[in-house]
Amino acid sequence: MTADELVERLLADESLTHATLSGPRARGEDVPRRLTIRPVLVGGERRYQWTSHFATRTSDENLTADETETRLAALLHGEYRQGLLHGPEADYQVLAGGRSARVLERPPTRPEADLAHDRRKRRVLEEGEAVPFLVELGVMTPEGAVRARRHDKFRQVNRFLELVEDVLPALPDADPFRVVDFGSGRSYLTFALHHLLTAVHGRRVELLGLDLKADVVAECSALADRLGAEGLRFELGDIAEAERAGGVDLVVSLHACDTATDAALAKAVEWGAEVILAVPCCQHELLPQIDDATLAPLLRHGLLKERFAAEVTDAVRAQLLGLAGYDVQLVEFVELEHTPKNVLIRATRRPGRDTERLAREYAELKRALGFDHALERLLGDRIAIPA
Repeated sequence: MTADELVERLLADESLTHATLSGPRARGEDVPRRLTIRPVLVGGERRYQWTSHFATRTSDENLTADETETRLAALLHGEYRQGLLHGPEADYQVLAGGRSARVLERPPTRPEADLAHDRRKRRVLEEGEAVPFLVELGVMTPEGAVRARRHDKFRQVNRFLELVEDVLPALPDADPFRVVDFGSGRSYLTFALHHLLTAVHGRRVELLGLDLKADVVAECSALADRLGAEGLRFELGDIAEAERAGGVDLVVSLHACDTATDAALAKAVEWGAEVILAVPCCQHELLPQIDDATLAPLLRHGLLKERFAAEVTDAVRAQLLGLAGYDVQLVEFVELEHTPKNVLIRATRRPGRDTERLAREYAELKRALGFDHALERLLGDRIAIPA
């Protein structure tokens, strides 16, 4: 079956439940990084809502079935490197564009369409839809119900995937897509990331989870084997000693303690990661260093000084990543069981940025508070700080 025949059939019998196009061949601010398509009812008539995902915005338009067939077939002929089309009987991954494109078939992940035009926000993972890794990890029953005591974990996993979804348009079209997760632990979020990239977006991945505990690595490796999670592996390893030939597209670091987060950020910069996602844990390095007479009314209170030092630590990390060529956001996350912190550092590589202002701001902050930050030392000559 050719790509054209597939598109014609799915639209002719109204069996297309969702579609995603990714990997645009052209570049530019006016080129969507990703396109998603879903059927909707508008005035009682079936239409197809096209959502264009740009770097900083999205836009929607509703097309008829004929318009959708024409446009979708044309885009699969070469403007996008791959498409993932969902139907009630199967998912279809279309690779490489053109009439000779390969069409790969696999079990369905979105067998039903939600035709509501103004629908509630759809979670990446929905209750009632059994997800194999969540069943294995005891978050879901085999029928897809979230277990009573695991709703917080289910919410955390979904929030993490929402934050990853936001940066997918900024990620490269690498095949395979390379990910390193530092300190993966029991790996709920590592398995969630693998599910998002492979089952939801049809990407081929090389995802490495590193941890310092041999029993955790063995447990996660066994689970990956049971799930048949292609491209996912776990290894015993330390952040500071990790090496990756050929670089990495995405680096994840969740709940790395104190300066271990800085080691992970420095490794990500060294490898040229396109996106970095980090949730820091305890932060002690700056606490004994910070001193400023103007802030004496705040710093004399140990509780407030500890909180202030933690906020300064993350602000400094954001500034230094900016100096290393990244656009950085500090985003509210969900508290992990390992740490009460709920800040996620999300950094997207933007080479060629003007860093003069960032360097000046950093130098002034450093002089005012009198600190020496681990990430600055680890980045070394990759950044330039004025004396």
